[in-house]
Amino acid sequence: MNQIFELTIIGSNSAISTFDRFPTAQILQIQNQLILIDCGEGTQFRLDTFKIKKSAINFIFISHLHGDHYYGLIGLLTSFNLSGRTTELRLFGPPGLKEIIDLQMKYNGATLQYPLVFQATSMNPTATLFANEMFEVSSFPLQHRIDTTGFLFREKVGQRKIRKEKIEAFQLSVDDILSIKAGEDFITSDGQTIPSATFLLEASKARSYAYCSDTKYVEDLVKNIEGVTCLYHEATFETEKEHLAEKTMHSTSKQAASIAKNAGVDRLLIGHFSSRYKDLSILLGEARAVFKNTDLAIEGQKYEL
Repeated sequence: MNQIFELTIIGSNSAISTFDRFPTAQILQIQNQLILIDCGEGTQFRLDTFKIKKSAINFIFISHLHGDHYYGLIGLLTSFNLSGRTTELRLFGPPGLKEIIDLQMKYNGATLQYPLVFQATSMNPTATLFANEMFEVSSFPLQHRIDTTGFLFREKVGQRKIRKEKIEAFQLSVDDILSIKAGEDFITSDGQTIPSATFLLEASKARSYAYCSDTKYVEDLVKNIEGVTCLYHEATFETEKEHLAEKTMHSTSKQAASIAKNAGVDRLLIGHFSSRYKDLSILLGEARAVFKNTDLAIEGQKYEL
């Protein structure tokens, strides 16, 4: 059975909150780890609304320093402090983010009582930011009005499991099981060699999630997200407003779908909706005309990846 790999949309709008939609924020859960991706204004309020345990967040990734992607951060960091947090928090974002946090803490007279480990992102073609036994995270450059990075989250799949009926049939010992899992063939008492694959269940496919926040349409992006399980790509405007997308260095829903199609992803989520759209069906319709397996990023909704 697969471990948890699940996305919850916290905020899906662009710069201005409207129609009960808030600026960008998402929670990615990988097994028991909660990862916050961007932190627009109102994020901690929305986390409470959707009954997400804030104290369980141990990783935060900020894509860029436009306010609708990080204005909720200082409030969240302060709330962690007030609630008595002592566990380490790892924060990834543009180099200037640390300076902003330090300045705010300086003038509000606060000292964090928990370790805040900051790691600056870069505009390098690809960079590994973090890896543990459960997942790894890399970044890649997007093209927006200021330096902006996308993030790619990949789960790590453990060793293949032994078929239970084989354990009983061959009376496998613990050492036998460990050897077979390591890829060694099994030799029976009468000298017969049986390939290890005979004993093993099919390996689970490692799932992946690519997050592309604010960016203009860039075909070159495809090589960084090729074949991912799920792609989130901003879709601020409909095709009729493509001139606005070009001017503001954003994307249309049709352009987002083209990226998904060309990258061969399994699924596309579109978000970062302009506040001009109360009804999002036009954006969804345009995207699905190009890439059928497209859904809207709806706040409060969970997506199993």
